[in-house]
Amino acid sequence: MTTLGTPLSPSATRVMLLGSGELGKEVLIALQRLGVETIAVDRYENAPGQQVAHHARTIVMSDPAQLQALIEAEKPQLVVPEIEAIATPMLQQLEDAGTVRVIPTARAARLTMDREGIRRLAAETLGVPTSPYKFCDSLAELQAAIDGGIGYPCIVKPVMSSSGKGQSKIDGPADVRKAWDYAMAGGRVSHGRVIVEGFIDFDYEITLLTVRAKEAGGAVSTRFCEPIGHVQVSGDYVESWQPHPMAPAALQKAQQIAEAVTADLGGQGLFGVELFVKGDQVWFSEVSPRPHDTGMVTMATQWQNEFELHARAILGLPVDTTLKSPGASAVIYGGVDAQGIAFDGVAEALQVPGVDLRLFGKPESFVKRRMGVALAHAADVETARANAKEAASRVKPRQA
Repeated sequence: MTTLGTPLSPSATRVMLLGSGELGKEVLIALQRLGVETIAVDRYENAPGQQVAHHARTIVMSDPAQLQALIEAEKPQLVVPEIEAIATPMLQQLEDAGTVRVIPTARAARLTMDREGIRRLAAETLGVPTSPYKFCDSLAELQAAIDGGIGYPCIVKPVMSSSGKGQSKIDGPADVRKAWDYAMAGGRVSHGRVIVEGFIDFDYEITLLTVRAKEAGGAVSTRFCEPIGHVQVSGDYVESWQPHPMAPAALQKAQQIAEAVTADLGGQGLFGVELFVKGDQVWFSEVSPRPHDTGMVTMATQWQNEFELHARAILGLPVDTTLKSPGASAVIYGGVDAQGIAFDGVAEALQVPGVDLRLFGKPESFVKRRMGVALAHAADVETARANAKEAASRVKPRQA
C-alpha cells in the first residue's frame, strides 16, 4: 500500500522537479492535490512551476556539483527530470548510491536526454522501425552523410534540444549550412553534434502517451491514451487534438513500438512517444520520459490529464487513461519581446464554446515563446480544433 505524508511535516512525501516550465507547473499542481510536498527547480527565478511549489530553487541543472549539493540538501524521495539539460551522470550516481529515486530511472533520463542515446536504443538494440539516420560532428560530416545515402529532403536536429528548437528541413545543398548553424544555435547544450534523418513521406505524426503504472497487485503494467495528432511549424507544436483516427493495424503497431521502448527504459511514469504513420506502417521518432507539450490537450479531453497520470504513476497509484471528450489545443505565442506582459482578449476567448485557457505566467516573453494555450472540448475533433484556434487568436499579449 502506498503511504503519502503531509506537506511541511516530518512525514512529508517530497518530490523535486528538475525543470519547472508550463509542463512542470501542471505536474506540481497534480502532486500537490495528492498532498505531496514539492520542490521546483529551474535555471531562472520565478519560472511557472516555482510560482506554485512549496519550495523554489534556482541552479544550473547541468552542473553536477550544483545538482548534487541541492539534492543532498533537500533530500527528496523522488527526483523528476522535466527537461533535457540536466547532469544525468550525477543522477545515476545518486540513484546507484540509494540517495534518491529518479523518474522513471536515471538510465532512462540519461538515454532520452539526447537523441543519440534513444535512437540507438530503438533502432540498434530493440530493432523498431525508424527513419534512416546519421550522427554528425561537423558541417562536412553532415554534407557527407547526406551525399552518402540520406539524400534530400532530410531533417536535421541537435542531439539535445526541446520543443523542436534547432530543427529544420533541408530540401537541397543550399540549405545545409543554414541548417547546421540553426542546429548549433538551438541545442540545449552546445555539443556540436546533430542527427540527420532521411525524410519519411508519412501521412501524419502522432504522440502516443504511454503510462507505466502499478496495478492493484503491485506489478507494473502499460496503459495507452488515445492517439494525439498535432501540427508542427519549424519543429514547434502549434496545435494538437485527441483522438486522432488510426487504422486498427497501425494503432496496434504504434502501441507495440511504444511498449517495447518504454519497457526497456523501465520505471514508472508517463512517456510521450512520437511516431510517424503511413497507412499501416509506423516508424518510431522520439520519446520523452515525461509529459509532452502536445499532451496539454488532455486537460480538455481526459478524466485524468497527462500531468495527473504522471503524478499518480510515479507515486505508485492507479491510473485511468479513459477519454472524456474529443478536444484540441492551440498555442498562444508571446508576440513581443518583453519583460512582463499583459493579456488582452481573455474574456473574448472564453466566450468561444467549450473553451478554457492556460496562461503560463512566464516572466519574460519572446515573439515565438509559448506563453499560453487555448483548450477546447467538443462533440468532434474538427469543431474542437476550430474553437481552440479561434480562442487562441483572440488572446493578445502586449507589453504592459
